[in-house]
Amino acid sequence: MIKIAVTGANGRMGTKIIKNILKQDDMELVAALGSPDTPLEGKDVGEVIGVGNIGVPINSAQKLAEVLKEKRPDVLVDFTRGHIATHNIKVSAECGVNVVIGTTGLSDEQLYKIRKAVEKNRIKAVISPNMAIGANVFFKVIGGVAKILNDYDMEIIEAHHKHKADAPSGTALKAYEIIAQALGRDKDDTFVPGRQGMVGERTPGEIGIHAVRGGDIIGDHTVLFAGDGERIEIIHRAHSRQSFVTGAMKAVKYLSRAPAGVVCDMGDVLGI
Repeated sequence: MIKIAVTGANGRMGTKIIKNILKQDDMELVAALGSPDTPLEGKDVGEVIGVGNIGVPINSAQKLAEVLKEKRPDVLVDFTRGHIATHNIKVSAECGVNVVIGTTGLSDEQLYKIRKAVEKNRIKAVISPNMAIGANVFFKVIGGVAKILNDYDMEIIEAHHKHKADAPSGTALKAYEIIAQALGRDKDDTFVPGRQGMVGERTPGEIGIHAVRGGDIIGDHTVLFAGDGERIEIIHRAHSRQSFVTGAMKAVKYLSRAPAGVVCDMGDVLGI
């Protein structure tokens, strides 16, 4: 039985993750963490998310270390925000608890700190800007296409709901990194975040990234390869947050065979 702790327990993703954990025969929810100032502290998380009493109270995120030491979960699942996730991973690593992180908006500095914490404490970790299985196939495909259409103009367009805090999305940035690597370019050399004003003719080799925010869009990502007289568009659309949860469940199970002290991603989980 895999014992799991979930942060952001009463949020959009936390709620879905907990509901899916409860459906698994080989998983057990042992801890639920809310925001630091949550008014729900002490309430049963099952009752809060509408599945009935399950005997797991919501604790404040400030008590993370205390809860992890008491409940001793095998895995912490975190879908929060960059600075919060960085702190949670550090605490989890120090407590010897493995992590599955689907948080987006992590900076290079935050990722560096995360890798150091994972390496130092020899925990197992799966960290991905997009846990959806289809999105990771999308990553695989665009890298291969970029190598073939290396002289085409390439643009990345992403769209998300109006509440998303970071832009461009972590998935769009990952797509950019994959394309830049496929083309043998240094990261950030050709990154153009949108365009405004008299920008002039498109510079050969530049890769534009454009962010759209509105309504309840779960997550759309398009990579456009434009040549003379034709174009190819590779698109991934998330219709529901369930796609991220399904991937997270696979990541949790993958940890049993993941290497210790190494940050893995969903490509490792899926063997692609």
